[in-house]
Order: sequence, then C-alpha cells, then structure tokens
Amino acid sequence: MKQILIASTSTVHGSGYLEYLLDSLKVHFKNANTVLFIPYARPGGISHQDYTEIVRIAFSKINKAVKGIHEFDNPKDAIKSAEAIFTGGGNTFVLVNQLYKNNLMSELRSTIESGTPYLGTSAGSNICGLTIGTSNDMPIMYPPNFNALALIPFNINPHYLDPEPSSTHMGETRETRIIEFHEFNSQPVIGLREGSYLEVKGSKIVLMGPLKARIFEKNRQPYELETMSDLSSLN
Repeated sequence: MKQILIASTSTVHGSGYLEYLLDSLKVHFKNANTVLFIPYARPGGISHQDYTEIVRIAFSKINKAVKGIHEFDNPKDAIKSAEAIFTGGGNTFVLVNQLYKNNLMSELRSTIESGTPYLGTSAGSNICGLTIGTSNDMPIMYPPNFNALALIPFNINPHYLDPEPSSTHMGETRETRIIEFHEFNSQPVIGLREGSYLEVKGSKIVLMGPLKARIFEKNRQPYELETMSDLSSLN
C-alpha cells in the first residue's frame, strides 16, 4: 500500500527546515530508523553532501538517521533497500534529469508503490504527479522527457500563490499559467499553498494542513477544496 506525503514546501515562514511537518513525519516514518535522501534537485546549486547535512539535522529531531543516495555505490540498490525515502526541493528539471541519468525512475516508482514510505517537498512533490509540466522552476536542464512517477492521477503546482489585487506586477499569475497548461494537457492540477500537503494511503488521497487547495480542471472554472477533503476521485 502506498504511503506518501506530498508537501508544497520544506519550510514555512517563521519555522525551520521541515519543522512544520515533524509531528506527521514521526508517524509517517515510524517504522524506519534511516531515511534515504535524494538530494538531486540541489537548491541554489548546493552540493549533494551539504544538502544532505541540512536534512540530517532536521531528521535528528525525531531520532531518524539520514543517508544520501549519492553516498551509495549503487543508487538503484539504495532505493530497493530503503526503509523510507525523502526527495527534497530545488529545481525539478535538475532532479528529473539526474533520476533518468541514473536510471532510477522506474525503481523509485515501484519501491514507493510497494509500500516504502515516501516524502516529497516542492520538486520532490512535483515528481509524484503525472508530469513535471506544472513546475514553477526554470528548465535549466533538459531531461529526456517530462514524465514523472505517476503516483497520483494529476499534477502538482507547489508554492501556489493567489493573485494579489494590489500588485503592480503585469506578468502572468500562477492561475493564468495553469490555464495555459490546460490548452495542451488534460490532467487536473492541484495548487498546493505553503503549509499544505497531500496524504496518500493506498488509493486514498487527502488534503492536509491549514489551508485550502486550488483545483484546476480542463474546461472548468478553478475552485477551492477544503482541508481534509478527499481527492481520490480527481483524475
């Protein structure tokens, strides 16, 4: 049975790295002593090792050890044997390119589908959807394709921002860009606001956290979904 947390962000305003999720992670990773971390998204170009150290400090607060996938000679074996897996945020295109480069996409998908607990934040959440076409990131790397893990039947837009009526910014809003996405693609898109996350248990998908989510479906007006709502039938 799939056990997945798909979070908009690793850090909410005024708190430390993963701090707002730690209580949930105690439960989510309760049967794991060590979490395998995938640092490939490299926020700001940070090294894999430095990124892993940030995560290691955070997980030490709930008495979990962390091992970076780059520390293994065979990353595919690392995924197969993992007690739990976390993929952090950064640049989604860099992340996906490295996963394809190391031939890890199918292995990661099958391992998560078999029940290994998974946490994704930001870029690590984008890869849970059908494609990475609704990422906010610049395509600074060109992966072989935009297909993602397809662990859920829709796309994610992390860090979703509502239009600000008083803003003088004349560019596209997130809503405008997602509507443009639906000119060429049919899958729903979930706009996850900061502090919100999806809890996946088997085929059930529930919106968690303090905020509503913005739901976009092709040929339909965007609408709001209350926290604790079931998204399982959205496809």
